[in-house]
Amino acid sequence: MNIIRSIAEMQQFSKQCQRRGQSIGFVPTMGYLHVGHEQLMKRARSENDIVVTSIFVNPLQFGPNEDFDRYPRDEQRDIEIAKRNNVDVLFLPHQAEMYPDEQGITIEVRNRTDVLCGQRREGHFNGVVTVLTKLFHLTLPTNAYFGLKDAQQLAVVDLLVSTYNFPIKLVPVPTVREPDGLAMSSRNVYLTEKERMEAPFLYQALKHGQKLIIDGEKNPVNIVKEVIDFIDSNTHGKIDYVELLSYPDLLPIDKLEGQIILALAVHFQGARLIDNLILDQEGNISEQLK
Repeated sequence: MNIIRSIAEMQQFSKQCQRRGQSIGFVPTMGYLHVGHEQLMKRARSENDIVVTSIFVNPLQFGPNEDFDRYPRDEQRDIEIAKRNNVDVLFLPHQAEMYPDEQGITIEVRNRTDVLCGQRREGHFNGVVTVLTKLFHLTLPTNAYFGLKDAQQLAVVDLLVSTYNFPIKLVPVPTVREPDGLAMSSRNVYLTEKERMEAPFLYQALKHGQKLIIDGEKNPVNIVKEVIDFIDSNTHGKIDYVELLSYPDLLPIDKLEGQIILALAVHFQGARLIDNLILDQEGNISEQLK
């Protein structure tokens, strides 16, 4: 595995792959890799000639009261995990390499951001699309892999790719879960023992909402209320949101039709956890963008 830290070297490598006609599968991450990231790398490995994984904790997507400084980092561990998953190139740029000067041009996301996590994290997705625009230009991927746990992020990236005509196929990968259903996340390490015992009820709450739809409930207000009641009855977490929206457009709905997302965010003392299910109008799992 080749470790690259400079932009110039990353660009040179990507262009060489293009000239050879090799497909590039790209997995962007912020590190502290877990099984969910490994699934992305394995999927990329199975579908591409070359696999590039990036690790960069992007300061632009953290708000002033968020956990940039305490975000978990373990570079040597991440290197070993990337090697184990047969990654060809691990791109590990320093912050000064990615942002050597003050941003003279910014990208502003106007759609798909005023709901879910975006409504309480002003500027977050501007930071996401800024760093991904840079990374896409550097790695020149044929396919880019994103986990469906961050379904709003994937919807925003889909908008970025279509708006700016990136010749990239986005590949959604199903959420990887612990045996008890908890979605894998780098932030799970912050949960207390009691919070870790309660956290799986978030997924159970989503499954409860899904069952309501399967059983014939079509009123989004009723479904959201039931999911909220389930969380309140089984955890001490503070609900940030529970929403039922169209997907990937993330628009409010007054009836179930087409593809939808049932999503939640809950604050525990140790961490804020998010999870979702993407469904069709009958309640069947639909793990895709369109």
